[in-house]
Amino acid sequence: MKIIKNNPRRDFLKTSALAAGGAMLSPFTLPGAYAAGDDAIKISVIGCGGRGTGAVFQAFETGHNIKLVAMADAFKDRLDQSYERIFKRYGKEKVAVPEEMKLVGFDGYKKAIEAADVVIIATPPGFRPDHFEEAVKQEKQIFMEKPVATDAVGIRRVLAAAEIAKAKKLNVVVGLQRHYQDNYIQTIDRIHNGAIGDIIGGQVFWNDGGVWVRERQPGQTEMEYQMRNWYYFNWLCGDHITEQHVHNIDVANWVKNAYPVKAEGTGGRTVRRGKEHGEIFDHHVVLFTYEDGTVIHSECRHFPGATNRVDESFQGTNGRAYLNAGHTGRLSDYKGNSLYEHDGANNANPYQVEHDKLFAAVVKGEYKFADAENAAKSTMTSLLGRNATYSGKVVSWDEAINSDISLMPERLAWDAMPKVVPNDEGYYAFAVPGKTKVV
Repeated sequence: MKIIKNNPRRDFLKTSALAAGGAMLSPFTLPGAYAAGDDAIKISVIGCGGRGTGAVFQAFETGHNIKLVAMADAFKDRLDQSYERIFKRYGKEKVAVPEEMKLVGFDGYKKAIEAADVVIIATPPGFRPDHFEEAVKQEKQIFMEKPVATDAVGIRRVLAAAEIAKAKKLNVVVGLQRHYQDNYIQTIDRIHNGAIGDIIGGQVFWNDGGVWVRERQPGQTEMEYQMRNWYYFNWLCGDHITEQHVHNIDVANWVKNAYPVKAEGTGGRTVRRGKEHGEIFDHHVVLFTYEDGTVIHSECRHFPGATNRVDESFQGTNGRAYLNAGHTGRLSDYKGNSLYEHDGANNANPYQVEHDKLFAAVVKGEYKFADAENAAKSTMTSLLGRNATYSGKVVSWDEAINSDISLMPERLAWDAMPKVVPNDEGYYAFAVPGKTKVV
Protein backbone atom coordinates (compact mmCIF):
# COMPACT_ATOMS: atom_id res chain seq x y z
CA MET A 1 0.00 0.00 0.00
CA LYS A 2 1.30 3.46 -0.84
CA ILE A 3 1.92 5.49 2.29
CA ILE A 4 0.55 9.03 2.03
CA LYS A 5 2.53 11.44 4.16
CA ASN A 6 1.32 14.74 5.53
CA ASN A 7 3.36 17.74 4.37
CA PRO A 8 1.04 20.33 5.90
CA ARG A 9 2.13 23.78 4.77
CA ARG A 10 3.53 22.78 1.39
CA ASP A 11 0.43 20.72 0.62
CA PHE A 12 -1.97 23.44 1.69
CA LEU A 13 -0.28 26.10 -0.40
CA LYS A 14 -0.31 23.77 -3.40
CA THR A 15 -3.94 22.74 -3.01
CA SER A 16 -5.12 26.28 -2.26
CA ALA A 17 -3.50 27.77 -5.34
CA LEU A 18 -6.62 27.43 -7.49
CA ALA A 19 -9.23 28.01 -4.78
CA ALA A 20 -11.33 31.15 -4.58
CA GLY A 21 -9.25 33.91 -3.08
CA GLY A 22 -6.03 32.24 -4.21
CA ALA A 23 -3.93 32.55 -7.33
CA MET A 24 -5.68 31.46 -10.53
CA LEU A 25 -4.09 29.94 -13.58
CA SER A 26 -4.12 31.86 -16.80
CA PRO A 27 -7.35 31.19 -18.70
CA PHE A 28 -7.35 29.12 -21.85
CA THR A 29 -9.94 27.56 -24.06
CA LEU A 30 -11.51 24.38 -22.75
CA PRO A 31 -12.94 21.69 -24.99
CA GLY A 32 -16.63 22.41 -25.38
CA ALA A 33 -16.33 26.00 -24.09
CA TYR A 34 -19.41 28.19 -24.33
CA ALA A 35 -19.80 31.79 -25.34
CA ALA A 36 -22.67 33.76 -23.87
CA GLY A 37 -25.79 33.25 -25.97
CA ASP A 38 -24.52 30.13 -27.73
CA ASP A 39 -25.74 26.56 -27.18
CA ALA A 40 -27.07 25.82 -23.72
CA ILE A 41 -24.82 24.32 -21.08
CA LYS A 42 -26.31 20.95 -20.16
CA ILE A 43 -26.32 20.05 -16.47
CA SER A 44 -27.25 16.92 -14.57
CA VAL A 45 -27.88 16.50 -10.87
CA ILE A 46 -26.95 13.36 -8.94
CA GLY A 47 -28.73 13.31 -5.59
CA CYS A 48 -32.12 15.00 -5.66
CA GLY A 49 -32.59 15.96 -2.03
CA GLY A 50 -32.77 19.52 -0.78
CA ARG A 51 -29.12 20.31 -1.46
CA GLY A 52 -29.18 18.91 -4.99
CA THR A 53 -32.38 20.76 -5.79
CA GLY A 54 -30.97 23.97 -4.34
CA ALA A 55 -27.79 23.61 -6.38
CA VAL A 56 -29.86 23.36 -9.56
CA PHE A 57 -31.68 26.55 -8.57
CA GLN A 58 -28.33 28.26 -8.04
CA ALA A 59 -27.01 27.06 -11.40
CA PHE A 60 -30.05 28.57 -13.13
CA GLU A 61 -29.72 31.80 -11.14
CA THR A 62 -26.26 32.42 -12.62
CA GLY A 63 -28.10 33.91 -15.60
CA HIS A 64 -26.37 31.75 -18.21
CA ASN A 65 -28.07 29.64 -20.85
CA ILE A 66 -28.37 26.40 -18.88
CA LYS A 67 -30.66 23.39 -19.26
CA LEU A 68 -31.19 20.53 -16.83
CA VAL A 69 -31.11 17.37 -18.94
CA ALA A 70 -30.76 14.48 -16.45
CA MET A 71 -31.51 13.63 -12.83
CA ALA A 72 -30.37 10.62 -10.80
CA ASP A 73 -31.34 9.45 -7.35
CA ALA A 74 -31.66 6.15 -5.52
CA PHE A 75 -35.33 6.92 -4.75
CA LYS A 76 -38.04 7.68 -7.31
CA ASP A 77 -40.17 9.71 -4.90
CA ARG A 78 -37.28 12.01 -4.06
CA LEU A 79 -36.41 12.49 -7.73
CA ASP A 80 -40.04 13.23 -8.60
CA GLN A 81 -40.38 15.77 -5.80
CA SER A 82 -37.21 17.51 -6.90
CA TYR A 83 -38.31 17.57 -10.53
CA GLU A 84 -41.68 19.09 -9.59
CA ARG A 85 -40.02 21.84 -7.56
CA ILE A 86 -37.55 22.69 -10.30
CA PHE A 87 -40.08 22.55 -13.13
CA LYS A 88 -42.62 24.64 -11.21
CA ARG A 89 -40.03 27.36 -10.72
CA TYR A 90 -38.28 27.35 -14.11
CA GLY A 91 -40.53 25.52 -16.57
CA LYS A 92 -39.68 23.90 -19.89
CA GLU A 93 -37.37 26.75 -20.89
CA LYS A 94 -34.72 25.36 -18.56
CA VAL A 95 -35.95 21.90 -17.58
CA ALA A 96 -35.53 19.37 -20.40
CA VAL A 97 -35.48 16.03 -18.58
CA PRO A 98 -37.34 13.31 -20.49
CA GLU A 99 -38.69 10.34 -18.55
CA GLU A 100 -35.82 8.13 -19.68
CA MET A 101 -33.35 10.55 -18.09
CA LYS A 102 -35.04 10.41 -14.69
CA LEU A 103 -32.64 7.76 -13.48
CA VAL A 104 -33.56 5.80 -10.35
CA GLY A 105 -31.33 3.35 -8.49
CA PHE A 106 -27.67 2.91 -7.68
CA ASP A 107 -26.18 3.05 -11.20
CA GLY A 108 -28.09 5.84 -12.93
CA TYR A 109 -25.38 8.38 -12.16
CA LYS A 110 -23.21 7.12 -15.02
CA LYS A 111 -25.84 7.89 -17.65
CA ALA A 112 -26.65 11.23 -15.98
CA ILE A 113 -23.00 12.24 -16.12
CA GLU A 114 -22.74 11.20 -19.76
CA ALA A 115 -25.62 13.51 -20.73
CA ALA A 116 -24.18 16.67 -19.18
CA ASP A 117 -21.47 19.27 -19.61
CA VAL A 118 -21.52 20.20 -15.90
CA VAL A 119 -22.35 17.67 -13.19
CA ILE A 120 -23.82 18.51 -9.77
CA ILE A 121 -22.94 15.85 -7.18
CA ALA A 122 -25.13 16.16 -4.09
CA THR A 123 -25.67 12.61 -2.87
CA PRO A 124 -24.96 11.54 0.72
CA PRO A 125 -21.18 11.80 1.21
CA GLY A 126 -20.42 8.08 1.13
CA PHE A 127 -21.29 7.92 -2.58
CA ARG A 128 -19.21 10.92 -3.64
CA PRO A 129 -15.94 9.10 -4.39
CA ASP A 130 -17.77 6.88 -6.93
CA HIS A 131 -19.57 9.80 -8.53
CA PHE A 132 -16.57 12.13 -8.59
CA GLU A 133 -14.34 9.47 -10.13
CA GLU A 134 -16.89 8.85 -12.89
CA ALA A 135 -17.38 12.56 -13.61
CA VAL A 136 -13.62 13.01 -13.93
CA LYS A 137 -13.34 9.90 -16.09
CA GLN A 138 -15.97 11.36 -18.42
CA GLU A 139 -14.15 14.74 -18.42
CA LYS A 140 -16.97 16.88 -17.05
CA GLN A 141 -16.91 20.19 -15.20
CA ILE A 142 -18.02 19.51 -11.64
CA PHE A 143 -19.78 20.97 -8.64
CA MET A 144 -19.53 18.59 -5.68
CA GLU A 145 -20.98 19.09 -2.24
CA LYS A 146 -18.93 18.62 0.91
CA PRO A 147 -17.76 16.42 2.61
CA VAL A 148 -16.27 14.32 -0.15
CA ALA A 149 -15.96 10.90 1.55
CA THR A 150 -16.63 9.09 4.83
CA ASP A 151 -13.46 7.00 5.25
CA ALA A 152 -9.79 7.16 4.32
CA VAL A 153 -10.26 4.70 1.46
CA GLY A 154 -12.70 7.14 -0.14
CA ILE A 155 -10.42 10.11 0.58
CA ARG A 156 -7.54 8.48 -1.29
CA ARG A 157 -9.83 7.84 -4.27
CA VAL A 158 -10.91 11.49 -4.33
CA LEU A 159 -7.29 12.67 -4.08
CA ALA A 160 -6.31 10.45 -7.01
CA ALA A 161 -9.25 11.67 -9.11
CA ALA A 162 -8.44 15.28 -8.17
CA GLU A 163 -4.97 14.87 -9.70
CA ILE A 164 -6.51 13.56 -12.91
CA ALA A 165 -9.02 16.43 -12.95
CA LYS A 166 -6.17 18.93 -12.71
CA ALA A 167 -4.26 17.19 -15.48
CA LYS A 168 -7.37 17.33 -17.67
CA LYS A 169 -8.01 20.96 -16.64
CA LEU A 170 -11.52 20.24 -15.38
CA ASN A 171 -13.01 22.92 -13.14
CA VAL A 172 -14.04 21.45 -9.79
CA VAL A 173 -15.87 23.56 -7.23
CA VAL A 174 -16.69 21.99 -3.84
CA GLY A 175 -19.38 23.30 -1.49
CA LEU A 176 -17.07 24.55 1.25
CA GLN A 177 -18.68 27.85 0.47
CA ARG A 178 -16.81 29.95 3.03
CA HIS A 179 -14.02 30.02 0.41
CA TYR A 180 -16.51 32.01 -1.71
CA GLN A 181 -17.72 34.33 1.09
CA ASP A 182 -16.22 37.80 1.13
CA ASN A 183 -15.80 38.27 4.90
CA TYR A 184 -13.77 35.04 5.05
CA ILE A 185 -11.72 35.86 1.96
CA GLN A 186 -10.87 39.39 3.10
CA THR A 187 -10.19 38.56 6.74
CA ILE A 188 -8.09 35.47 6.08
CA ASP A 189 -6.11 37.28 3.40
CA ARG A 190 -5.14 39.85 6.04
CA ILE A 191 -4.22 37.08 8.48
CA HIS A 192 -1.97 35.52 5.87
CA ASN A 193 -0.36 38.93 5.30
CA GLY A 194 0.58 39.12 8.98
CA ALA A 195 -2.11 41.41 10.39
CA ILE A 196 -2.17 39.55 13.73
CA GLY A 197 1.22 37.86 13.51
CA ASP A 198 1.70 34.09 13.53
CA ILE A 199 -1.38 32.01 14.39
CA ILE A 200 -0.69 30.18 17.67
CA GLY A 201 -4.16 28.92 18.62
CA GLY A 202 -7.82 28.81 17.70
CA GLN A 203 -11.31 27.52 18.41
CA VAL A 204 -13.86 26.32 15.86
CA PHE A 205 -17.47 25.40 16.66
CA TRP A 206 -20.61 23.89 15.20
CA ASN A 207 -22.91 23.49 18.19
CA ASP A 208 -26.64 23.28 17.53
CA GLY A 209 -29.74 21.22 18.22
CA GLY A 210 -29.28 18.64 15.49
CA VAL A 211 -31.13 17.74 12.30
CA TRP A 212 -34.03 15.69 10.98
CA VAL A 213 -34.76 12.04 11.79
CA ARG A 214 -36.54 9.67 9.40
CA GLU A 215 -38.26 6.80 11.15
CA ARG A 216 -38.24 3.24 9.87
CA GLN A 217 -41.27 2.42 7.72
CA PRO A 218 -43.01 -0.96 7.28
CA GLY A 219 -41.53 -3.06 4.49
CA GLN A 220 -38.21 -1.24 4.25
CA THR A 221 -35.09 -3.31 3.79
CA GLU A 222 -32.18 -2.42 6.06
CA MET A 223 -30.41 -0.80 3.10
CA GLU A 224 -33.39 1.42 2.30
CA TYR A 225 -33.89 2.41 5.94
CA GLN A 226 -30.28 3.45 6.36
CA MET A 227 -30.29 5.39 3.11
CA ARG A 228 -33.51 7.19 4.03
CA ASN A 229 -32.13 7.99 7.49
CA TRP A 230 -28.63 8.49 6.12
CA TYR A 231 -27.43 11.16 8.53
CA TYR A 232 -27.09 8.62 11.36
CA PHE A 233 -24.88 6.06 9.63
CA ASN A 234 -21.17 6.60 9.12
CA TRP A 235 -20.84 4.92 5.73
CA LEU A 236 -23.30 7.47 4.38
CA CYS A 237 -22.74 10.57 6.51
CA GLY A 238 -19.41 10.27 8.32
CA ASP A 239 -20.95 11.59 11.57
CA HIS A 240 -21.78 15.27 12.08
CA ILE A 241 -18.14 16.16 12.78
CA THR A 242 -17.68 15.40 9.09
CA GLU A 243 -21.02 16.30 7.52
CA GLN A 244 -21.40 19.73 9.21
CA HIS A 245 -18.32 20.61 11.23
CA VAL A 246 -16.04 20.11 8.22
CA HIS A 247 -16.85 23.75 7.35
CA ASN A 248 -15.26 25.10 10.52
CA ILE A 249 -12.39 22.61 10.45
CA ASP A 250 -11.67 23.67 6.87
CA VAL A 251 -11.49 27.31 8.00
CA ALA A 252 -8.88 26.32 10.62
CA ASN A 253 -6.79 24.63 7.91
CA TRP A 254 -7.23 27.66 5.65
CA VAL A 255 -6.11 30.08 8.37
CA LYS A 256 -3.14 27.88 9.26
CA ASN A 257 -2.20 27.20 5.62
CA ALA A 258 -1.71 23.61 6.75
CA TYR A 259 -3.31 20.37 7.86
CA PRO A 260 -2.87 18.89 11.35
CA VAL A 261 -0.39 16.14 12.11
CA LYS A 262 -2.39 14.54 14.94
CA ALA A 263 -5.61 14.71 16.94
CA GLU A 264 -6.90 13.69 20.35
CA GLY A 265 -10.33 14.15 21.84
CA THR A 266 -13.48 12.85 23.37
CA GLY A 267 -17.07 12.32 22.36
CA GLY A 268 -20.12 10.19 22.87
CA ARG A 269 -23.92 9.86 22.92
CA THR A 270 -25.37 11.90 25.76
CA VAL A 271 -28.83 13.08 24.68
CA ARG A 272 -29.36 11.36 21.33
CA ARG A 273 -29.55 7.65 22.09
CA GLY A 274 -32.57 6.30 20.21
CA LYS A 275 -32.78 3.47 17.72
CA GLU A 276 -33.41 6.08 15.05
CA HIS A 277 -30.08 7.76 15.87
CA GLY A 278 -28.06 4.94 14.34
CA GLU A 279 -24.39 4.84 15.32
CA ILE A 280 -23.18 8.45 15.35
CA PHE A 281 -22.15 10.51 18.38
CA ASP A 282 -23.99 13.63 19.49
CA HIS A 283 -20.82 15.48 20.55
CA HIS A 284 -17.13 15.64 19.63
CA VAL A 285 -14.39 17.73 21.24
CA VAL A 286 -11.02 17.51 19.50
CA LEU A 287 -7.59 19.08 19.79
CA PHE A 288 -5.90 19.26 16.40
CA THR A 289 -2.13 19.77 16.55
CA TYR A 290 -0.30 21.25 13.55
CA GLU A 291 3.31 20.74 12.58
CA ASP A 292 4.43 24.02 14.19
CA GLY A 293 2.84 23.04 17.51
CA THR A 294 -0.30 25.14 17.15
CA VAL A 295 -3.35 23.53 18.76
CA ILE A 296 -6.85 24.24 17.42
CA HIS A 297 -9.81 23.38 19.66
CA SER A 298 -12.64 21.85 17.61
CA GLU A 299 -16.10 21.32 19.06
CA CYS A 300 -19.42 20.16 17.63
CA ARG A 301 -22.55 18.90 19.34
CA HIS A 302 -26.23 18.21 18.76
CA PHE A 303 -27.91 19.06 22.09
CA PRO A 304 -31.51 20.29 21.68
CA GLY A 305 -32.17 23.26 23.95
CA ALA A 306 -28.50 24.02 24.60
CA THR A 307 -26.72 27.19 23.47
CA ASN A 308 -25.93 27.25 19.76
CA ARG A 309 -22.60 28.41 18.39
CA VAL A 310 -21.23 28.21 14.83
CA ASP A 311 -18.09 30.30 14.34
CA GLU A 312 -14.29 30.43 14.34
CA SER A 313 -11.80 32.34 16.51
CA PHE A 314 -8.01 32.47 16.23
CA GLN A 315 -5.19 33.93 18.26
CA GLY A 316 -2.00 35.30 16.74
CA THR A 317 1.20 36.61 18.27
CA ASN A 318 -0.11 40.18 17.79
CA GLY A 319 -3.88 39.89 17.97
CA ARG A 320 -7.04 37.85 17.49
CA ALA A 321 -9.57 37.06 14.75
CA TYR A 322 -13.27 36.26 14.76
CA LEU A 323 -15.33 34.93 11.81
CA ASN A 324 -18.80 33.55 11.24
CA ALA A 325 -21.12 32.68 8.38
CA GLY A 326 -23.23 35.73 9.19
CA HIS A 327 -20.66 37.82 7.29
CA THR A 328 -18.62 38.89 10.32
CA GLY A 329 -14.88 39.24 9.89
CA ARG A 330 -12.97 41.01 12.66
CA LEU A 331 -9.34 41.46 13.67
CA SER A 332 -8.17 43.23 16.84
CA ASP A 333 -5.06 43.59 18.94
CA TYR A 334 -4.84 42.39 22.52
CA LYS A 335 -5.76 45.83 23.86
CA GLY A 336 -9.08 45.66 22.05
CA ASN A 337 -8.17 48.05 19.26
CA SER A 338 -9.74 47.21 15.91
CA LEU A 339 -7.32 46.21 13.18
CA TYR A 340 -9.93 45.30 10.60
CA GLU A 341 -13.72 44.98 10.44
CA HIS A 342 -15.41 43.59 7.35
CA ASP A 343 -17.62 46.41 6.10
CA GLY A 344 -20.42 44.22 4.77
CA ALA A 345 -20.09 45.78 1.32
CA ASN A 346 -20.11 42.42 -0.44
CA ASN A 347 -22.44 40.09 1.42
CA ALA A 348 -23.46 38.00 -1.57
CA ASN A 349 -24.81 34.54 -0.79
CA PRO A 350 -21.73 32.27 -0.99
CA TYR A 351 -23.86 29.31 -2.11
CA GLN A 352 -24.75 31.39 -5.16
CA VAL A 353 -21.28 32.84 -5.64
CA GLU A 354 -19.65 29.41 -6.00
CA HIS A 355 -22.03 28.60 -8.87
CA ASP A 356 -21.64 32.05 -10.40
CA LYS A 357 -17.88 31.58 -10.55
CA LEU A 358 -17.99 28.00 -11.81
CA PHE A 359 -20.41 28.69 -14.65
CA ALA A 360 -18.65 31.94 -15.60
CA ALA A 361 -15.47 29.90 -16.07
CA VAL A 362 -17.31 27.28 -18.11
CA VAL A 363 -18.92 29.90 -20.35
CA LYS A 364 -15.59 31.63 -20.96
CA GLY A 365 -13.70 28.39 -21.47
CA GLU A 366 -11.38 29.11 -18.54
CA TYR A 367 -9.79 26.73 -16.04
CA LYS A 368 -9.87 28.37 -12.61
CA PHE A 369 -11.04 25.98 -9.90
CA ALA A 370 -9.44 22.89 -8.38
CA ASP A 371 -11.14 22.60 -5.01
CA ALA A 372 -11.18 18.81 -4.67
CA GLU A 373 -7.76 18.27 -3.15
CA ASN A 374 -8.23 20.73 -0.30
CA ALA A 375 -11.79 19.47 0.21
CA ALA A 376 -10.49 15.92 0.51
CA LYS A 377 -7.82 16.93 3.02
CA SER A 378 -10.21 19.01 5.11
CA THR A 379 -12.67 16.11 5.03
CA MET A 380 -9.78 13.89 6.11
CA THR A 381 -9.10 16.28 8.99
CA SER A 382 -12.66 15.75 10.20
CA LEU A 383 -12.20 11.97 9.90
CA LEU A 384 -8.98 12.29 11.89
CA GLY A 385 -11.02 14.00 14.60
CA ARG A 386 -13.66 11.27 14.46
CA ASN A 387 -10.96 8.63 14.78
CA ALA A 388 -9.66 10.37 17.90
CA THR A 389 -13.06 10.65 19.60
CA TYR A 390 -14.18 7.13 18.65
CA SER A 391 -10.96 5.52 19.84
CA GLY A 392 -10.09 7.75 22.78
CA LYS A 393 -6.49 7.73 21.54
CA VAL A 394 -4.06 10.14 19.95
CA VAL A 395 -4.21 9.43 16.21
CA SER A 396 -1.68 10.74 13.71
CA TRP A 397 -2.56 12.06 10.25
CA ASP A 398 -0.39 9.43 8.61
CA GLU A 399 -2.09 6.59 10.51
CA ALA A 400 -5.54 7.91 9.68
CA ILE A 401 -5.12 8.65 5.97
CA ASN A 402 -3.46 5.29 5.29
CA SER A 403 -6.15 3.24 7.03
CA ASP A 404 -7.60 0.40 4.96
CA ILE A 405 -10.85 0.27 6.96
CA SER A 406 -13.70 0.76 4.49
CA LEU A 407 -17.17 1.63 5.79
CA MET A 408 -18.92 1.04 2.48
CA PRO A 409 -21.10 -2.06 1.96
CA GLU A 410 -19.62 -4.85 -0.11
CA ARG A 411 -22.53 -4.52 -2.53
CA LEU A 412 -25.00 -1.72 -3.29
CA ALA A 413 -28.46 -3.18 -3.79
CA TRP A 414 -31.77 -2.98 -1.95
CA ASP A 415 -31.37 -6.52 -0.65
CA ALA A 416 -27.72 -6.03 0.37
CA MET A 417 -26.74 -5.55 4.01
CA PRO A 418 -24.70 -2.61 5.29
CA LYS A 419 -21.79 -3.48 7.54
CA VAL A 420 -23.54 -2.08 10.63
CA VAL A 421 -26.92 -3.64 11.41
CA PRO A 422 -29.24 -3.43 14.44
CA ASN A 423 -29.36 -5.95 17.25
CA ASP A 424 -32.50 -7.90 18.18
CA GLU A 425 -33.88 -4.87 20.00
CA GLY A 426 -33.30 -2.56 17.03
CA TYR A 427 -30.28 -0.66 18.42
CA TYR A 428 -27.03 -0.14 16.56
CA ALA A 429 -23.58 -0.61 18.02
CA PHE A 430 -21.56 2.58 18.34
CA ALA A 431 -17.94 3.41 19.10
CA VAL A 432 -16.58 2.91 22.61
CA PRO A 433 -13.49 5.01 23.36
CA GLY A 434 -10.64 2.80 24.49
CA LYS A 435 -12.01 -0.24 22.64
CA THR A 436 -12.98 0.76 19.11
CA LYS A 437 -10.43 0.24 16.32
CA VAL A 438 -10.32 3.16 13.91
CA VAL A 439 -7.16 2.69 11.83
